[in-house]
Amino acid sequence: MSRLKKENESEFENIIKLIEEARSRAFSKVNIELVLLYFNVGKIVSLKVADGVWGEGTVDELAKYINSKLPNLSGFNRRGLYRMKQFYETYSNSEFVLPLATQLETYFNSIEDSAKVSSLPVQLKESKSKSTKLYILSTIKEKLTVKRTRKTIKFYCF
Repeated sequence: MSRLKKENESEFENIIKLIEEARSRAFSKVNIELVLLYFNVGKIVSLKVADGVWGEGTVDELAKYINSKLPNLSGFNRRGLYRMKQFYETYSNSEFVLPLATQLETYFNSIEDSAKVSSLPVQLKESKSKSTKLYILSTIKEKLTVKRTRKTIKFYCF
């Protein structure tokens, strides 16, 4: 068994590398989908509240409804829904969020080297908010998860 392992170790390591790269790409795609989900849920809540169709009580009802239908899902409580609303309102210029998510997906699909930051999406290069640009660059470069990015933002509070 040990002879077989020594002979095939490099091939086995190549397979491990493929698995790890695929896992990393999968996490990146999940993060992109979560950003779009939070943006879209925030949009619905924001528009309903702004139009006066929904009040605080309705947002509370929505949180309870989501919890009853998807009890293992976290982040969709009252506070989370209002954060999604705030996220939408902060980035409601969809010229930034939606195309950026698409461009990030393309970027993650084509990336070969995690330090390859020079080919970033156009909207990111032209971003007016230096802190937004910093967070996105860090997330890409460090391949951070949504949870880790949130902790980083909370810790540094730029």
